[in-house]
Amino acid sequence: MSKITIVTISFNQAKYLEEAIRSVVEQDYSDIEYIVVDPGSTDGSRDIIERYQDRIARVIYEPDNGPADGLNKGFAAAHGDIFGFLNSDDVLESGAIERVARYFETTPKADVVSGHSWIIDAKSKRIRRFYSDRYSLWMAAHGASILSQASTFFRAGIYRRAGGFNSENRVAWDGELFADMALAGANFARVNEVWSRFRVHEDGITGSGKLHQAHEEYSRSIFKKINGRERAQIDLAAAVFAKYARKVANPLDTKERLLYGPIYRSAGGVV
Repeated sequence: MSKITIVTISFNQAKYLEEAIRSVVEQDYSDIEYIVVDPGSTDGSRDIIERYQDRIARVIYEPDNGPADGLNKGFAAAHGDIFGFLNSDDVLESGAIERVARYFETTPKADVVSGHSWIIDAKSKRIRRFYSDRYSLWMAAHGASILSQASTFFRAGIYRRAGGFNSENRVAWDGELFADMALAGANFARVNEVWSRFRVHEDGITGSGKLHQAHEEYSRSIFKKINGRERAQIDLAAAVFAKYARKVANPLDTKERLLYGPIYRSAGGVV
């Protein structure tokens, strides 16, 4: 049986944190290592964490250099075979970890696997579904290969081979990690199952539409990392093609978007 490590980073998200913690500690899989990282919450989050202390393998209370750095601290303390990370405002579906473990055990060539997510609001109401794409570095370079972070899990070895998270990335540390793992030779897979609930709300980076300039800077940097050169004018046309190609390649998500609208708006458009 594989040990699954889940890391949650939490900073002043008390209104959502307990739901996130319970979604992990109440899973029906017996070998979960749960690590919670809190660099200094002052809103009662630590009181919530303490209530579940006996069901959390390790709590890290120390300052960090942002979310990606906090995740690196969490995974540096991990002993699992399979890693995943859950934001303090997101939720795992019941039974998700057992299904993740079963997939990795029956698919030894897979290094990274993504399921799908429900999009929920601040009150945990389901809004629409989000279907992960089949991962492609070329598409990712053009912002058109998107995985549900909370429903994406990966082997510890490929995480370490990729070098972990870029602690300087304050916008899309998950997207950069996925690209780094692909560049390190990871085999990606997608499973047609919903494994998590991804919350969009005004206080979150995603839901608020914050950091548009940082998103644009990130899109340029990830293009350069993947392609080894700066983005040129001709690449703008390729990006338009990639975004339309994504709609064709992921028709279930396209249908959700047509029926219920985009999840959020970013500097590069809508998702």
